[in-house]
Order: sequence, then structure tokens, then C-alpha cells
Amino acid sequence: MSNILITGGTGMVGKHLQKILPQGTYIGSAHEHGGDLRDPVYTKWLFSSYTPDVVVHLAAKVGGIQENISKPAEFFDDNILINTNVLKYSHKYGVKQFIGILSTCIYPDKVIEYPMKERDLFEGPPTPTNFSYGYAKRCLAVQIDAYNQQYGTKYNYLIPCNLYSELDNFNHGSKMHFVTALLKKIKNSKDKIELLGTGKPLRQFMYAGDLAKVIKEVISKKITENFNVACRDNFSIDDMAKIAIQELSPNLKIKYSRPELDGQFRKDVSSDLMLKYLPDFKFTPFKEGIKKVYNEIS
Repeated sequence: MSNILITGGTGMVGKHLQKILPQGTYIGSAHEHGGDLRDPVYTKWLFSSYTPDVVVHLAAKVGGIQENISKPAEFFDDNILINTNVLKYSHKYGVKQFIGILSTCIYPDKVIEYPMKERDLFEGPPTPTNFSYGYAKRCLAVQIDAYNQQYGTKYNYLIPCNLYSELDNFNHGSKMHFVTALLKKIKNSKDKIELLGTGKPLRQFMYAGDLAKVIKEVISKKITENFNVACRDNFSIDDMAKIAIQELSPNLKIKYSRPELDGQFRKDVSSDLMLKYLPDFKFTPFKEGIKKVYNEIS
């Protein structure tokens, strides 16, 4: 049995993985040894102590649009340090399978044809609203490819779309994912909800448990290809809000404010390559997934 190490393992996707990969070692941002993956000394100790065969790299500094705009240096520095340390010591300590979990934020702000495919990754810079974060995460793709080229490793990365889950952090507004925050507003509102932006941008939102299942399949089948992981749905923010309200609380109205916070208009990606490797995979329908989340909100 492989010795599996999951960084960022106490986050939303990590919690889903714990349910289906209980044998893994899950390292969170507040590890019991007080470590910090930005610190090469700690990261070296971690890998020398656990000597994993497989690494699932989920750890990252993440935040909303406003944080990305106000703290671009922090988002770039922290993610570059985390990714570099984890990848460097994975190679040094003989990790056989490394799976880096990225984000569709790494894709160009605009391309000619949608949905975007893996070949489009370097066709332009990421969107300005999370430029530093997007480039830092894109750098991990470059690093992984560079390690494979120089050292003959067969490491890979997955590029998931936006996520939501009943295992999200309901009590941390700046880290809560959009759909989770939307559903919390719906459950705790009597007559209307207020959303930022215009509601026009298009987004793919996938149930986080689906990403966990894909990661498990990649590990078990030893898949080394890089690919997107995303459902086919590409709703506008307004459509998602209306679908959720219709399913969960039909009498609510929606009010929009601060249109400058719309962010990227669209960034949908194709999962065609993924489905070549996992042809029988079924994504959780949006209406089904949001009910799982809604029922867990207090």
C-alpha cells in the first residue's frame, strides 16, 4: 500500500479525501508540529519523517477577489514558496507520484475559443483581479513540467474549476467559496440577498467531493497526464443564485452592488481530456450538490 501525504489536507477537498482515502497522512495549515510549508527546514523534516510514495499537493494561500487585489505580493510569495518547497523535497525524498492541484485561475483572462483546453494555458496572462495568485499557481505547472524534463519524474497536475461543499468553512467569510456563501445567505435571509458584482459573469462550479474522487482515481490508476477537472455546467452568477433560490427558498429577491467586483467574465474549461482517462465518471448535478450544502448550514 502506498504511503500517501496530502498537504492542505484539512481544507475542503482534503476533508472529502479523508472519507475515501482514510489511509493517507493529512497535513493542514496548523500541523501538530507547528510547521509551515513556506519554511524549507520544516518541509525537509516533513518529507524525511514521512517518506511518502505519493503526494497530493492541495496546500495554498487562497482568498477572495478583494484580498487578491490588496495583497498581491503575499499571494505570490507564499504560494511560490509553498509549491517550491513541496515539489523540491518530493523529488529529493523519492516521491513516485506527485499530483499538484491547481485552479482555473491560472488560465488566460481571455481566449478566442471556449471552453478552454489544456493547450490554452500559456495563451495570455491570468485575469487582473487575481493576477499574482493565478501566476503563482501557473508557476507550479511550469515547475512540474521542468522536473519531469530534467529528472525524468512523472509528476502531474490537475486544474479544477470553482468548488463548493458542505465541508467548506462556514465561519470564515474571506475563505468561504462563492456557492457556500450564497447558500448561507439564502438560508439566513427572509426577504432578499445581496450579492457583489452584476451577476453576469459565467462560472463552472463543481461539488468538491467530485474532485476528491478524481484524485483517488488518478492515484489508483497511476495516471500521469495533466488535465482539467470540471463539470459541463457554465451558469451565470445570477442563474446560479436563481436556481438555488428556486430550489431552496422561492420567495427571496436578489440585489446586486459594486459592479467593479465582477472579476473575469468567463473561464470555463473542457474536461474532454479527463474523460478519456475516466470515461465513466459522473459529476454531481448542481441542484443535488447545493442541497447537500444547504442542509448542513446552521
